Amino acid sequence: MIRTAGFSVIEIFFINQGGILWQKKRLQKKRAITQKQEPEILKVETSKTEPVKVETSKTEPVKVETSKVEPVKVETSRTEPVKVETSKTEPVKLETSRVEPVKVETAKVEPVKVETAKKEPVKLEAPADMNIYNERFQKHYDELKWLYCELYQDREDVMSYLNDLTANMKAFYNDRNAALRTSDRKREADPDWYKRNNLLGMMMYVNNFAHTLKGLEENLDYVQECNVNYLHLMPLLASPEGRSDGGYAVADFRTVQPELGTMDDFAELTSKCHEKGINICLDFVMNHTSEDHEWAKRARAGEKEYQDRYFFFDSYDIPALYEETCPQVFPTTAPGNFTWLDDIHKHVMTTFYPYQWDLNYRNPVVFNEMVYNMLYLANQGVDIVRLDAVPYIWKQLGTNCRNLPQVHTIVRMMRMICEIVCPGVLLLGEVVMAPEKVVPYFGTVEKPECHILYNVTTMASTWHTVATKDVSLLRRQIDTLGALPKEYVFQNYLRCHDDIGWGLDYDFLKNFEIDEIAHKKFLNDFFTGKYPDSFGRGELYNDDPRLGDARLCGTTASLCGIERYGFEGNTYGVDRAIRYDITLHAFMLSQSGIPVIYSGDEIGQVNDYSYKNDPNKCADSRYLHRGEFSWALAPNRKIADTVQGKLFSALNHLEHVRSEHSVFDTKASLRTIDTWDSSILAIVRENDEEKFIGIYNFSDQDKVAWINEDDGMYTDLISGHEMEGKGVMIPAFGCFWLCRKK
Repeated sequence: MIRTAGFSVIEIFFINQGGILWQKKRLQKKRAITQKQEPEILKVETSKTEPVKVETSKTEPVKVETSKVEPVKVETSRTEPVKVETSKTEPVKLETSRVEPVKVETAKVEPVKVETAKKEPVKLEAPADMNIYNERFQKHYDELKWLYCELYQDREDVMSYLNDLTANMKAFYNDRNAALRTSDRKREADPDWYKRNNLLGMMMYVNNFAHTLKGLEENLDYVQECNVNYLHLMPLLASPEGRSDGGYAVADFRTVQPELGTMDDFAELTSKCHEKGINICLDFVMNHTSEDHEWAKRARAGEKEYQDRYFFFDSYDIPALYEETCPQVFPTTAPGNFTWLDDIHKHVMTTFYPYQWDLNYRNPVVFNEMVYNMLYLANQGVDIVRLDAVPYIWKQLGTNCRNLPQVHTIVRMMRMICEIVCPGVLLLGEVVMAPEKVVPYFGTVEKPECHILYNVTTMASTWHTVATKDVSLLRRQIDTLGALPKEYVFQNYLRCHDDIGWGLDYDFLKNFEIDEIAHKKFLNDFFTGKYPDSFGRGELYNDDPRLGDARLCGTTASLCGIERYGFEGNTYGVDRAIRYDITLHAFMLSQSGIPVIYSGDEIGQVNDYSYKNDPNKCADSRYLHRGEFSWALAPNRKIADTVQGKLFSALNHLEHVRSEHSVFDTKASLRTIDTWDSSILAIVRENDEEKFIGIYNFSDQDKVAWINEDDGMYTDLISGHEMEGKGVMIPAFGCFWLCRKK
């Protein structure tokens, strides 16, 4: 048995994981240790009945006067810009109830009026340069107007809504603070700022990492120690306890979950991050709201205007027609695409869960209001807006309600709106689809849509390769990506907050006589430890026995074998699993795009089974890999012979190497070369200064990569050893980063 920092390997894993009680092979003499080290389940305290209040600054809001038919006119003093931060509880409130966002009076064909509390103008740090805004606006307005009017051509009053949109865009620009506007101008002058090799991301839940926003602010030094300058904070906006879907059922787009803090705390956090050179990414849930959202409450109360913001039907006739062509997202846990509301005797569209009501983007009020919510978050300091479930946002009877042309129109308009109001903000599209459905969300080079897209296919193909030890599919995926325009930037990752879905290229796999259903079962059996001698330890999510389909949950360390061998006290197995973990991260870091690590992976955090004890989480196995960050194990990252020390130091080295070599820029070419071994992948990245060869052994045997790059001596950037680029002996689950100057 190995010992690390006073703890045995087995003890370390028990300290880290609250639920090892489910391990079938636990040793009897370790039972007492498990019970002693059981961590407490995180308790989230929320208000039961009172609505969340947003704390704001002491600045005075502005009263905006409008005429009866003209768009909103923002009056300012001669020297001070206008801030459309209005009431004491919410900024930029447009005519509504006390807690409601914009209300558009469609019958009167009048534009949105901005309600205010007082008359005094808000003082900004520096006057907004309207010349800059006007130049951006004129650049995009014609196309924006064309697309908007095309999308809502059936509305006679379409220009009224467009005027409301443009007036409020200007107001949000005025409300954007001086620091953010300065950042916007710098990024406008350097549009490739996010495409270089010096950006490294980490995704985390604030409550799991540091409990509160203030706690995260106090631990930014650790984030920097991880070389992270792109921090993706998982959903943190107000959502109902027990019906939150991990925060993706948003009840208020302008309020933070009270247990995490306030919106002022969030704005302060983003400011501190910017001072440290850290960019902030935040989810923006576009497809739906929580049934607890104010719009949903008013719709449920019978207000037609708010029912029109969703999809309501008195009978099941039309929903039945939708069901004929719309696939089910969660056929076992949330079957169907509609939910019957017995209290109001209506059906409402709910693509994901019954408590998440789909928004109706056919209504221009919905588009406008959601844009205002996005711009509000951007003005709190969000640098990257993650567009959640974006392929689903447009519904049309007789289709599958996925990836429709109108979706691309909406994303294109959002891109232009950001380039006008806040051009330093990037759009990250969450498109978990087949490869041919993902790339269109970049738009075109001339008319771009998303700045960044998830590289979900490569992620899934990587784990397929881990199980099969065959790189053929992964090689095909890399070559496909390498042929795309260099302007297209992917976000690369091994694991995220979500499950792993097996949306692989089965048309290609048929060439290897691989059956889709049987293969999915094999993959899930392998990574849940059911396959003979498998090292993976995960759990299934949304298992559907009828279709033979399910998704996979688990941390990187557990799927690589660190959990299994650590539990068994197998020193050799642990070392080999650590090597594989490092190799997979090395492969991810060498891909073209932005690498993002899931919080805890840097110290090899394994599955947290304690979610089974929480009634609000136990039905969702994704919480298996959403456990609390282990601050008890984190200090071991500085002890060389521990699991944490080996992983942390190796990743730290790889990350520094990546940031020092321009060949990892997105502009560098990407291709694969033959290794003459089906279990070894070799990728080549090349620019005018350097040539890089990454070699990755997915086999449990030492092997030779029979490459033949006879163009000089290479240096392995990992070990520092020099070697030729041919006939490279590579250890089991190992890798090389060969590089030479030109």
